[in-house]
Amino acid sequence: MSELNNIALKIIEEGKGVLAADESTGTMTKRLNSVNVESTPESRLTFRETLFTSESMKTCIGGVILYDETIKQSSSLGGKIPDLISKTSAIPGIKVDTGAKVLANSPDEKITEGLDNLRERLKEYYKLGARFTKWRAVYIISKNYPSKLSIFSNAHALARYAALAQENGLVPIVEPEVLMDGNHYAEECLKKTSEIIKKCYDELILNKVDLKGTILKPNMILPGNKASEKLNTNEIAELTLKCLKDSVPTEVPGIAFLSGGQSEIEATENLNSINKNNNTSFKMTYSYGRALQQSALKFWSKDTKNTKGTQAIFNHRAKMCSLAAQGKWSQNIEKQDN
Repeated sequence: MSELNNIALKIIEEGKGVLAADESTGTMTKRLNSVNVESTPESRLTFRETLFTSESMKTCIGGVILYDETIKQSSSLGGKIPDLISKTSAIPGIKVDTGAKVLANSPDEKITEGLDNLRERLKEYYKLGARFTKWRAVYIISKNYPSKLSIFSNAHALARYAALAQENGLVPIVEPEVLMDGNHYAEECLKKTSEIIKKCYDELILNKVDLKGTILKPNMILPGNKASEKLNTNEIAELTLKCLKDSVPTEVPGIAFLSGGQSEIEATENLNSINKNNNTSFKMTYSYGRALQQSALKFWSKDTKNTKGTQAIFNHRAKMCSLAAQGKWSQNIEKQDN
């Protein structure tokens, strides 16, 4: 299992994080349509390949999560996409869940599916070059939720996935995401997120998952997007660190936060505050999708042939996230580098 620990540590080594480029075809189509670009296999690949060949891949990105379509595509530069990523020294990964569906007997909640035939799919993804995987579970906060049923069912599925991933030589990223949707306060988010993460680790341990060969991808502790409460970045960092210190076993090598509805700047600033105040043994970094890509996508949509311009936008954002992962980001650096 030491090889899995080595892979996990390489993905989150100092100043590096994860580029989450694993949007499903449906999600990617929405993103492209929002910037008036037709969604085709070619356009999806062109944008992603623009990011994968940027200079910051070598210095800021430790791993790239791919979608099933992308990991099987060939690069316009020759070779397969995983080879293109590996040449930058980043590690190719793959999203393996098949999406969140309605949870039986709790129709307001979701259960993530994808365990059927997972062992066979993992074998195929390993042959294609993937060395880590991702599975996302989603939870809502309201007066009655998340239910015990949702917490247990998703934790069990995450643990079974993680065990199968490790069996096939792949590092599992475990992603229990408490959604920002709602009017709940941050204290409620702290309470529910802590309960969810603890249950995930109960199940991971029960399924004999080697925690040293995993990465946790949680939400930060934030008030709901409709809440009247507003917290400053240091308060967010304090609550997030409290949650992780109390809930995550020390064997876990690192934590790669999702951006979860935050803007690019918010996700960067909050990660920076977490690292400046980090009193844990965990490496704290990023596993961002929109918070790394959104500005680059908007720029690229105006001229899809302007590769260098798009890469400059992406390189800036990746560099800012890299600094935040080291607690070295500031508003001044953000402005000066732009």
